[in-house]
Amino acid sequence: MFLPPQALQWVMGDLEVRLVSGGEVRRLPFADAVAAAGNNWRLVLPVEAVTACAVRLPTQKARWLRQALPFAVEELLAEDVDGLHLAVGEPLEDGRHRVLAVRRAWLASWIDLAAASGTSPASLQVDADLLPLEGTRLFWLDGRWLLGGEGVSRLSVQDEDWSMLREACPHPWIGQASADRRSLEGIEHWEGVQDSHVDLARWQGTELAQGDFEVRQPNRQWALWRPALGLVGLWAVLQCGFYLAQGWHLRHQGDAYAQANEALYRELFPQDTRLVNLRAQFDQHLADGNRPGQGKLLETLGQASGALLEDGAVVRIQQLDFSETRGDLALQVQAPGFDALERLRERLIGAGLAVQMGSASREGDSVSARLVIGG
Repeated sequence: MFLPPQALQWVMGDLEVRLVSGGEVRRLPFADAVAAAGNNWRLVLPVEAVTACAVRLPTQKARWLRQALPFAVEELLAEDVDGLHLAVGEPLEDGRHRVLAVRRAWLASWIDLAAASGTSPASLQVDADLLPLEGTRLFWLDGRWLLGGEGVSRLSVQDEDWSMLREACPHPWIGQASADRRSLEGIEHWEGVQDSHVDLARWQGTELAQGDFEVRQPNRQWALWRPALGLVGLWAVLQCGFYLAQGWHLRHQGDAYAQANEALYRELFPQDTRLVNLRAQFDQHLADGNRPGQGKLLETLGQASGALLEDGAVVRIQQLDFSETRGDLALQVQAPGFDALERLRERLIGAGLAVQMGSASREGDSVSARLVIGG
């Protein structure tokens, strides 16, 4: 997109500009041209907005160059360097570098207007600086000659100016214009044009998008890998969530078993009022079963404990009686319903125990029955 020289006077969305796209040129208001340009477009500034000079850079390190550059060029510029944006160009044959200076506030105004109209430019360049670096080039565009080439100067000139400037310009002198505009004296070689803006847009110049105006382009490799990395990240989050949920479930289940074991232990050994280590205390009771009858009791309890705990301790033991003579264990149990008692009886039988169930009776919301195990 080419800004005309009038852009120096007005920063307006309805200023007519030239938009080059697909080998064609359209004249559009700036705001409409931005909307039509897409996401990756170049803003070409008129050379009238730019001052060109050449200096020897005090350092090549980018970190220090931005700080040292204003001091290197301030004596070559007529304006206060603090209000200028400086862009370093290509090196010259004598070791100096071309530097382009443009008013910072003016450039920022056009970029802000572009952003408000749709998108900011991806590149900032100058029309006269687009000319090939070969001798002195003069290119007719928008009613004036652009002067560029391998020399330092980047200017906008009229026919009468050329006679005063040409002796300071390096050879060869090459002009590019339509046949009816080839009026400059001393031009050594003329080249034709199909369309001035299209021809000029084929070339590249110094990038002004440096420092504060640098355009942060997204990393294309990162853009290609982003969907895959997103899926990996999502999988990792889901996996972590699964492990956390599984850990919570197992911990909750373990707490439920621990509470059920403690409840059963207190029912079997009500004389133990203090529980420190349930496993150790139960093992101690087993070790204390030195009498044949007591050993038989603990053996029967060990076989029946799994069946009693399988339903999450919904069946509670109200009374326990053991007959050493008969070798059976009588339990007075309480359950939520008859079905819970029947499931308990089936589990005890499945554990290899002889089970006899007495008559069951309803007591409020629960059912009581007497079970005789073994014998």
